[in-house]
Amino acid sequence: MENYFKGKNVEEELERSKIPIQDIPDNFLWMQVKGGSKMNNLLNHVEGILQDKAASAVVWSGAGVAIPKAISCAEIIKRQFTIQYQVTKLTFKSVEEYWEPKVDGLETIVVKRQIPVIHILLSTEEISHTNQLGYQSSHKKKFWEKESNSNNSKQPSNKVKKPFKQKKAPIQA
Repeated sequence: MENYFKGKNVEEELERSKIPIQDIPDNFLWMQVKGGSKMNNLLNHVEGILQDKAASAVVWSGAGVAIPKAISCAEIIKRQFTIQYQVTKLTFKSVEEYWEPKVDGLETIVVKRQIPVIHILLSTEEISHTNQLGYQSSHKKKFWEKESNSNNSKQPSNKVKKPFKQKKAPIQA
């Protein structure tokens, strides 16, 4: 690659109409998280909109390095406003990188990549398509929770848990 320099990048833009989640409310807030976005600014904006009841749903979208930030923002808002309905979808967007030759006689190289994108819908209102992939509700039993029977009362454990003691390394002279 020493005979090439990086040219332009052509990215597929995210569009509001192409969010792959069914039954998004009409008055939803779409937050596009970028790698350089400040979480405090994003969270303050969404808090204001949700407190004013200007929107009943928020869609957090992030691509590539912004995915962890989008997830963190969604989790913070979900806990802060006790939002009970969530749909998460993973998709990809296309990026084409153009590498221009430094030497005459060489052709331009086009590298096509697929970058992961996450969309997280948080809704205060119930979502009608509960059977779609990625749907979560705080009303449902979690997969790690056991069925609770009123007849089956838990017996207190007689074992006393001792705190973890770290072993001291021998002192070497």
